[in-house]
Amino acid sequence: MAALALAGCALPLPDKPPRTEPYDLGPPPAAGAAATPGAPLALAPIEASPALDSQAMVYRLLYAGAGQQPRPYAQARWSMPPPQLLALRLRQRLAATRPVLDAGSALAALQLRVELDDFAHEFSSPQTSEGVVRLRVTALAAGARAQPLLGQRSFSVRRPAPTPDAAGGAQALRDATDEALRQLIDWLAGLPASG
Repeated sequence: MAALALAGCALPLPDKPPRTEPYDLGPPPAAGAAATPGAPLALAPIEASPALDSQAMVYRLLYAGAGQQPRPYAQARWSMPPPQLLALRLRQRLAATRPVLDAGSALAALQLRVELDDFAHEFSSPQTSEGVVRLRVTALAAGARAQPLLGQRSFSVRRPAPTPDAAGGAQALRDATDEALRQLIDWLAGLPASG
């Protein structure tokens, strides 16, 4: 009986499940100093569909005929949901050009609302893929009861992935996010009452 118990100890242990790799957008790109700081801006929490409001890193196989079907990577995830990653990155980028306040602040001259429409790694072939970021942005005059609309614009940016895997997708989404935010900040600087 003791021999059976000892024999059980010699069986190989099951492998540990592979660890899920967390990704984020990395450090923000270096920002040059703003010549003249812009007006204080209130940033509302970024909105997104429930499909984007999780830590799943999503990819689509456009070449396989199921391009509209988002699939999560099994061994990769975001460190926080994409709307939170984007909000953190946007706040960092805006803070280089103007004071950034929480939504509803009475000190803000304008309020920015951002909706994240897409944040995915899309494959056009097994070896060719891109990070895709789509945003819809609304700028409103703050302080007034009616909050007049100053402008609204959609941004859509694609950047190639260096490798056809989760790490390449994370890099492509980082590059696409940074370009979308650069375009957003340039657009914002041209709005009335934004400077």
